[in-house]
Amino acid sequence: MNVTSADGTPIAFEQTGAGAPVILVGGAFNDRTTVAGLAEVLSGDFTAIAYDRRGRGDSGDSSSYAFEREIEDIAALIEHVGGSASVFGHSSGAVLALEAAAFGLPIEKLVAYEPPYATPDHPRDDVAEKVRAQIASGDRDGAVATFLTVAGTPPEMIEGMKQAPVWGWFTALAHTLPYDLTICGPGARARADHLARISAPTLVIGGGASPEALQAGARAAASAVPGARYETLAGQDHGVLQNPETLRDLLVDFLK
Repeated sequence: MNVTSADGTPIAFEQTGAGAPVILVGGAFNDRTTVAGLAEVLSGDFTAIAYDRRGRGDSGDSSSYAFEREIEDIAALIEHVGGSASVFGHSSGAVLALEAAAFGLPIEKLVAYEPPYATPDHPRDDVAEKVRAQIASGDRDGAVATFLTVAGTPPEMIEGMKQAPVWGWFTALAHTLPYDLTICGPGARARADHLARISAPTLVIGGGASPEALQAGARAAASAVPGARYETLAGQDHGVLQNPETLRDLLVDFLK
């Protein structure tokens, strides 16, 4: 199925289950298939909407990028499901979800898993131009490696990934990495004056096994949103979508 965003871009999605709608927003290297497991976990209690962010999967794209267009994509999905919905976001998708709420979209409840905000103790290098240049020159492998490095992935792990099937998945989505870097680059901080606009009940989650930089960004977001609740998911890291069952109890309890 598709909805049409404000700029005319088609956004592909799949709808699973029945009940109050929850829109699932993936992060870098994600399309709707990577949140499909969480959609299935939630489908017994909610209508879960897994979608391809623009430039990915079966969704279209625009000639130039602005993160506001991605907020409009979420708005189109909310309109499709009846005019209001809860939203779950992971990584850069968590930043998108928070931004959508701050911009006033009709979000019932909001869950953000490890929005990768920079903090004073954990600044982030600006590699957006380097990644754009690598993609423009056809060096998708280099673009992925640059992105993973700034995300804190050890060099030896990156080398191991290059030998695994997942590397082909990463390079196929490399052209969307500048989008994620726009959303959560070094200038992306959990500004209290901005996120204080959020009125929806908000749950921010950090993985207990995640690097401190990711947990710090999540805590900063929770501190900036009025009344937000912060939870640590013991034993989980940034790859929590590979273990969606671990999110079930926390999300069902909060979203119902």
